This record gives sequence, C-alpha cells and structure tokens, in this order.
Amino acid sequence: MITLVTGLWDIGRGSLEEGWNRSFNYYLERFKELLSVDNNMIIFGSRDLKKFVFKYRKESNTQFILRDKEWFINNEYYPLIQKIRTNPDWFNKVGWLKESTQARLEFYNPLVMSKMFLLHDAKILDKFNSSLLYWIDAGITNTVHQGYFTHDKVLEKLEPNLNKFNFVCFPYEANDEVHGFSFDKMCELSKEKTNIVARGGFFGGDKESITTLNNLYYDLLIDTLSNGYMGTEESLFTILLYRNPHLINYFEINSDGLLYKFFEDVKNDTLVVKNKQIKINKSFSNKVGLYVITFNSPNQFETLVESMLGYDKNFINNTVKFLLDNSTDLSTTPKYKELCEKYGFEHIKKDNLGICGGRQFIAEHFNSTDLKYMWFSEDDMFFQNKPGDTCKNGFNRFTPDLFTKCITIMDNEDFDFLKINYTEFYGDNGTCWAWYNLPQDKRKLYFPEKPNLPEIGLDPNPPKTKFKNIKSYNGLPYVNGEIYYCNWTHIISREGNKKMFLDTTWTRPYENTWMSHHYQLTKEGNLNGGLLLLTPIEHNRFDHYDKELRKES
Repeated sequence: MITLVTGLWDIGRGSLEEGWNRSFNYYLERFKELLSVDNNMIIFGSRDLKKFVFKYRKESNTQFILRDKEWFINNEYYPLIQKIRTNPDWFNKVGWLKESTQARLEFYNPLVMSKMFLLHDAKILDKFNSSLLYWIDAGITNTVHQGYFTHDKVLEKLEPNLNKFNFVCFPYEANDEVHGFSFDKMCELSKEKTNIVARGGFFGGDKESITTLNNLYYDLLIDTLSNGYMGTEESLFTILLYRNPHLINYFEINSDGLLYKFFEDVKNDTLVVKNKQIKINKSFSNKVGLYVITFNSPNQFETLVESMLGYDKNFINNTVKFLLDNSTDLSTTPKYKELCEKYGFEHIKKDNLGICGGRQFIAEHFNSTDLKYMWFSEDDMFFQNKPGDTCKNGFNRFTPDLFTKCITIMDNEDFDFLKINYTEFYGDNGTCWAWYNLPQDKRKLYFPEKPNLPEIGLDPNPPKTKFKNIKSYNGLPYVNGEIYYCNWTHIISREGNKKMFLDTTWTRPYENTWMSHHYQLTKEGNLNGGLLLLTPIEHNRFDHYDKELRKES
C-alpha cells in the first residue's frame, strides 16, 4: 500500500489580495478531508497541527513528525530564495509575478521547494517500512474530490502502474517563463524545448528512486538559485523529468493542470504511463566520438570492440568512431582496415606517435570536429561483462546502460571529464597518484602534512584522494573532488579537452606531466572531474611487443 507524505503550515496566505487569498482555516478543512483516507500517512507540521491530525487519525496508520515553520529558515537555500524573491529584476519580469504567492510570501517557495526533501526525510524516518511513498498536497481536495480516495480507492488501483519515480504532468507551451523560471534557461537545462510541466501536488516512488531524485533535485535547486533562476518546485521537477528519462515516468492530465483528471483515469483504468525517452540515435550519434589508440595488434583492437558490444552496444552503435593506428608493423594495416570497415571506424594511420603523443593527436582531432563528448580508450582496456562480479575494492564490474548513464552524468554535473574505472592495474583512485608527480613547491602547498617523496619506490602511506560528494544516477554511484588524470578509459567534454590538452601543450607530453598539470588545474578550481564507483575495465595486453618499441611521445 502507498504511504502518503504531506505537511501543512500557516504561511500567511490569508493576508493576500483577492485572487491569491486563502485562509488557513480553509486549508484545514481541505486537510480534514484528506485525513479520512485509509492509507498510512506521514505528516509534517507544528504541535498545533498534530493535535488537529489526531482528532481524525489513528496512531496505527499515522506518523507525525514535528517540524515547525522555522525549520525552513535553517535550510541553505532559504536566503537564496529571499534574495531572488525581493529582487525587482525577478518579480517584474512578468505582470502577475509581483503579486503572486511566490513573491509576496516569505515561506511559500521555501515550503514548496522543500517537498522533495520532506519526502526523502519521510523515507528515512518511515515507521511503516513502506515500499512506495508519495507526496500529496494537504489541500488536494480543493480540486480532487475525497471520494476518489475513500470510495473509489484509486491509490490501491494505482500501484500496479508505478515503477520508477513518477510525476503527473500537464501540457504547457511557454515563451518567456514557467512559474517565474526563465523558459530559455529551462530548455537549456532540460536539453530540449519543454512542452509539459510536472505538477508538485502528487509525486513519488520507491525508496531507492526517492534517494536518487532527492540528490539530483538538491544539486539542481542550489545551482539554479545560486545563478538567480527561480520558479517553483514544478519548474525543477520538469527539468528533472526531461534530464532523467531512465529514472522517471509520468502521467499526463489536461492543460488546466487539475489533478482530478489523473485520479479519474486511475478510477477508470485508462491511465497511460509515459516516458521522456532519450532517443539515442538522434541525441548522441552525431555528438559523441569514440577514439581508440592501437599498436601492432588487430587482435587487441577487435577484442576491445567485441567487449564493448558485449557490455553496451551504444559504445559502437551510437558513436562516431576513430581508430588511431600507431603500428610500426605495416603488415597489420590491411587487417586494421578490414576491422574498421566491419565496425564503422575511420582508420587514421600514423607512424608511432607514442601513447601520449597519440593522445595529444586525438585531443587535437576531437577539437576539429563538432562532437560534444569524446570517449578515449587504448586497445588493451577491455570491458568486463560480468554482472555480479566485483573488483578487489568491492565495486561492481557491470552496470546496464553504462554509455547513456555516463553521458547523462556528464550533462547533469557539467564535468570536464569522467573516469569510468575505480580500480586500475597498479593501484586505485583512492590514492592520490598526482602527489608523486607534482613539482616540489606544489607538493608542499597542496600536501603540507606530507610534502616529501620517499627516497626509493612508492610511499607506504601516500595521501588519499579527496572526494567531495558521493552521488548516484540510476543506480550508478560516482564521486567528484580532486580526481587525478591518467590514460585509462574516460569520457571528456569539448571544454574539458581544451583545458586539459590544448590551452597548455608540451613538445613531448608524458602521462605524469598531464597528471600534475591537470591536478593543479583542479586545485585552482579550473577543472571539474568525476569518477565512477565502478570497475568495468580490465587491462590485458595479451599481444606483447618488444619493449624497445614502446614510446610515450
């Protein structure tokens, strides 16, 4: 059974002019109607509200969480909201906004923009061990008759239609703004022109999806408010809907936005589950490049491609593909060309630019294209299609839809680069390997507690990588922070490529030089890297060549 989550506070709406005015007693009457449902309910509010609730509810199906109105003041987004709310540049952008609840009431936006967080708090504190939790507005019976819940039992009929996180949406064609939020900015953040809006009156999902959406919502809220963009929670829900189709389904109602249509559809078994699917072929095929560097072994290259196809076909089927053939054994060229024809790669033949020299060439080639992102891999970095297996650090080796998840994470986080392997051949990303390669003055500056290298070999207790946040997208965890660079498989943006390989160049680049330089950019706040908490790649050079042929640049 669905557990309903709600809350009610007197935020002074009764003081507004006609058209915006509603007394708190009016809300209490509507709330009393909602309290008659049989479902378990988790309710947030003040002590006075608690007394009101238990006039109509039983302890057995009700969990009341004390949360005074002052709680909203202590959230970090509260002052950001007040700064925008009182700014004439914002409230004068459209005629109705100045007199609206958003502009006039101190607590309106702090309240509505906290719904996602309250839902997440309910998930954590839930005494019912619920499988599904849904936020429902306390005044919903203003437009939705209580009989849907008490007589028609629509919530019971709804459950079979619920997977993923769910919103209810209505068609909305905008020009300048959506609930006060810049329409152009909304489309930019949504990655396409939006034509629906996600309602804030009823939404939710299972506990895992609530955690995931809560994290994404928090980041989006802080980012948009910090940059002066504000609408309501519905503006942000809409962006999340468009950006995360693998996480979110939705149900569409009429253009008037009234939720009764949704519950009527549930009652009549006419509900249609919809999804803003990412159209891979349209969105990614001409925007993402795959670059592979290879040397003297068509077999290594073919094994890599087959491992990609076995792991996630999108790496091959939905990318523009380039093979940098560095081979000195020219007898391999016909086979390389045959494989490139078979798998759709453009064959680029060079005379052993070296590993890093080849990586530099790839950076310059990528910059000359109109591609948005670039995957980089060497020919001995094989994907491990082994569901259930973990690496020596305990991280999964397999996750479904890795290609699309990484693209979405890059979009959501605005990363310059994203490393996809936590555990590598010689070590792992828990150690800050850049420490070994920094100039001594920078090592002293960044690591005053450990400024000196060991006299011989590796340090038994090197500095650890400083991670900032642990996040998750659709079940795939990742971190940001002081992520060091290396030549292992990664995805990089156009801007990241420019910062890392083009703004500063070396005649003879080496991996340790890049690692040092990129780490310094990160410490200066000029480079934003991410790392998956996943180990899908296994290094395996099975076709060996003479060490004298190995070349860095």
